[in-house]
Amino acid sequence: MGSMTDAPAPLADPHLVYDPLVGDGPKDVVILGSTGSIGTQAIDLVLRNPGRFRVTALSANGGRVALLAEQARRLRVRKVAVAREDVVPALREALSAQYDAGEPLPEILAGPDAATQIAASDCHTVLNGITGSIGLAPTLAALEAGRTLALANKESLIVGGPLVKALAKPGQIIPVDSEHAALFQALAAGTRADVRRLVVTASGGPFRGRTREQLADVTVEDALAHPTWAMGPVITINSATLVNKGLEVIEAHLLYDIPFDRIEVVVHPQSYVHSMVEFTDGSTLAQATPPDMRGPIAIGLGWPERVPDAAPVFDWSKASTWEFFPLDNEAFPSVNLARHVGELAGTAPAVFNAANEECVEAFRAGVLPYLGIMETVTRVVEEHGTPATGTSLTVPDVLEAETWARRRARELTVRTASAEARA
Repeated sequence: MGSMTDAPAPLADPHLVYDPLVGDGPKDVVILGSTGSIGTQAIDLVLRNPGRFRVTALSANGGRVALLAEQARRLRVRKVAVAREDVVPALREALSAQYDAGEPLPEILAGPDAATQIAASDCHTVLNGITGSIGLAPTLAALEAGRTLALANKESLIVGGPLVKALAKPGQIIPVDSEHAALFQALAAGTRADVRRLVVTASGGPFRGRTREQLADVTVEDALAHPTWAMGPVITINSATLVNKGLEVIEAHLLYDIPFDRIEVVVHPQSYVHSMVEFTDGSTLAQATPPDMRGPIAIGLGWPERVPDAAPVFDWSKASTWEFFPLDNEAFPSVNLARHVGELAGTAPAVFNAANEECVEAFRAGVLPYLGIMETVTRVVEEHGTPATGTSLTVPDVLEAETWARRRARELTVRTASAEARA
């Protein structure tokens, strides 16, 4: 392996600590996507560590206003943001029911830009736990405002890689995905020039071991039955197709500036080892915990300090077996397709991600078969062709590419559904 000393600095480097100007006391945190899986677990962590963290603002889509109001009251936040303006009356009523009479309610921000506004508000760290590429604008806003970004929203980095890299200062991004938090910690053991390979682990999802032919008739319920992780429906289905792992390969490349041919995916059903770094001397360091996202969230919020008892630990007095298998790229072509779009760069990752989001929704609605997800995404990527170079990427470029990809995916989905109806 050649020297990496002349390569661009990685976005996520455990040796560098970016520290915004803050006062004494607990670290002020903004949580985006507070009613989702990442957000609720982050709030659990904060409530168990009141001396370390203080949440100042929350954002959510608006589908669970009662939970959002309860979170706001328990955390005593100053601001609450919802993407859906139509739920503001219900949110105000829910907040009034949570707070004592005469007690001031938090300020409510509403609309598609509400999360972006609070991402730039006064705080030390912004945890972006939004699902989907709608997290791009809040990611950019947090970086531009000089906040430390605890990034769980992988899509914002994937679709807007050059934009994120242009804004992020050394050490400003801390990854929260379990795989990238694992790589982040293992990389602390050496320099970039010491790294031979990144090994990203995958549980294999609910369909591990099945051939492509055996996947033809799987149902939505089958795809949502993840064997080791409890996640939202979109991420769970992405795990079933292994699109999630393809996105993580692109994310690892962008975070650590390691070439795609030195990022490997290996199937590890137990989900104990979250990822590994292989060094040039032959050593491999693996980061391992029982499957639980509170550990990676604690790394994102607390780094460079560790949060005691953030997540469960192994009982080493009990026997256990840890298995590793090669990835079946024929049954799960999503990872290789992700490598392809990652190498194309530009708007190709945005097209891949947007088409997949549309296809997942079509699958959940029962209008697209499981295998049709990747077949449709592949065709959309092929029709998109070679994008403009990533160095000149703009936000309008990303939005235009996503709009086209979503429209084209819907068109192809309708054709697939019509053809199946005629069969």
